[in-house]
Amino acid sequence: MLSLISLFSRTYMYYILYYGVRGVGSKLRLSTRDLRILVDAVRLAEEVKPSQDAKRRVFEEYGIIGTGLDRLLTAIFYDVMKKMGILDKIIERRVGVNPLVLDPWLRAGLRVALDLLVYHDLTNTTLKHLKWGVADYLSAKTHPFVGMYYWRLVDEWINNGVELKPRNKVEELEFKYLLPAWFINRMKELLGESEAIELFKSLNQPLPISIRVNTLKASVKEVLEELRREGVNAEVSSRVPVVIRFNGPYNFDKSRLFRTGRIVIQDEPAAYASIVLDPKPGMTVVDMCAAPGGKTSHIVELMKGEGLVYAFDVDSQRVKRMRELLRRTGTHRIVKIYVEDATKAPEILGEEIADRVLLDPPCSSTGTLPKNPELRWRLIEDKLRDIIDLQRRLLKASVKLLKPGGRLLYTTCSLLFEENEGNVKWVLSQYPELRLVPVKGPYSEGFIPGTMRAWPHRHGVTGFFYALFEKKA
Repeated sequence: MLSLISLFSRTYMYYILYYGVRGVGSKLRLSTRDLRILVDAVRLAEEVKPSQDAKRRVFEEYGIIGTGLDRLLTAIFYDVMKKMGILDKIIERRVGVNPLVLDPWLRAGLRVALDLLVYHDLTNTTLKHLKWGVADYLSAKTHPFVGMYYWRLVDEWINNGVELKPRNKVEELEFKYLLPAWFINRMKELLGESEAIELFKSLNQPLPISIRVNTLKASVKEVLEELRREGVNAEVSSRVPVVIRFNGPYNFDKSRLFRTGRIVIQDEPAAYASIVLDPKPGMTVVDMCAAPGGKTSHIVELMKGEGLVYAFDVDSQRVKRMRELLRRTGTHRIVKIYVEDATKAPEILGEEIADRVLLDPPCSSTGTLPKNPELRWRLIEDKLRDIIDLQRRLLKASVKLLKPGGRLLYTTCSLLFEENEGNVKWVLSQYPELRLVPVKGPYSEGFIPGTMRAWPHRHGVTGFFYALFEKKA
């Protein structure tokens, strides 16, 4: 049940994140308890990823799941997550140090307070709770000095206002589009300033819900008709015929289509990846970073349940979700799961054993910013090198697994050149036995001919990259 709730929460979050707080009158009214819930959730979100899992844990502890208060505090929570980099910049200007060196409870309290003071209109009673109630709570959780320090800062902000003034042109874009400066600069270099601005706008717009029809259990027509009977105004994707899109929210927890495995929650570009890979019945396929299993289940569908799929992932919790998904969709019978580092796959399975290999490695996930609010501030540019090193180690293992004549699909949900075309250049320079198979499809050509990119601002989807390789016979 928890996994179903988690899936529902993720989908609901995409919409409440952008539409904000509704139905609370002209001013926002919150109790001390409400504010403590928010501080708890924001603090735990630093430890538990994704942030919606941290929020769910705290809300369950306070017994507010499914209530009107749940919806209200969820909107505020995601507002804090989305604006966290701006909030931290304001805090740093006032206290003189990076907020990351502050006590985590103080940091969470200040983030919540600033978001409410800057972006919401509060009642006088709420202001009192925000100053005194949260200060007392922080004193009890950590030390009285922490509560006193918080009280002083919030009192100053309430009485004197909060400075929210950009200091240069890049910072002006940071404040306007809620994106870090390094990312803004990279996208301007990649796309040019005019198109980059269109991208920045799109990263702050909600996307439709995207589901893939499990064709082993239902037809697209059947699913579409049932959704419409439920009152959902759904349309089949013009680019990926097994994908249906519609505006939310939608309660997957209560959906018969979802519970019976006739639909899978999957972004349109991700659903297209397995189509590009083109696995055939009877083949041996390796999915290198498989969990939570959306592409794995689709691969089995395309193989019509005939053949063998090896699925690797190191995250046991994500693997648990993958097992549930495979059972629900009836695609588990030919899948052998390894909770292992996929770089070890050639040692475990042997070399040149796969007709197809899918590598969708850990990446910056910058293409998913519309639905992952805190991600924009979590990725630090200095860590990008480590991500690329892992991607290249996984590419090495993938090439070893591939039979002569076999094909390897490399995909990411990143917008960054280094993780996409940069890795394509690297792998072709390292492995002369590989050739690039042109990917021709519904999205734009990448910055290397034969590769393909889905863009949020051009196609109204999450960002995605595709490169298809073949090992020469």
